[in-house]
Amino acid sequence: MRFTFRQGFIGGAIIAFAVGIYLFWLWQSGHQVELHTAHFLRNVEQHDFAAIQDAVAQDYQDDWGDNRERLLERMREILRFTRNMHINAIVPAISVEGRDASWLAMVKVDGDDNEVMAEIKQRIDSLSTPFKLQWHRQSGKPWDWKLTRVSNRELQIDEARY
Repeated sequence: MRFTFRQGFIGGAIIAFAVGIYLFWLWQSGHQVELHTAHFLRNVEQHDFAAIQDAVAQDYQDDWGDNRERLLERMREILRFTRNMHINAIVPAISVEGRDASWLAMVKVDGDDNEVMAEIKQRIDSLSTPFKLQWHRQSGKPWDWKLTRVSNRELQIDEARY
């Protein structure tokens, strides 16, 4: 079967249109925040500190008085004691306002049993308020989102212990 230029052009146009629709869907702010949050949580589970550091904005602040450096330091201190950690977000909700977005969900944690993991599970799983992760798009690129804040008004972190 021979293809004509017209058939090839129409086929190429259909493929280009389908790719365009896919990229439009992929680069929507809400979808990007959903993907960035899933990747961030997976990186925490896998102790991928380079990826975690890359996801956190330079001006990061949280409810517990941590800036970016202190957050990364605390994560290294605590996560070195966890094995096979899994973070499960329950019914996440995403809201986008311009270049800012929020991800809100209840979180449950599981992993290999030890004293640190038991403490993490007890503190996180007992919360009745959801975690809120705030993201900001850093540039005009639709995939350039950074984590700027984490909050949960119910979670208390004892500074003397950590």
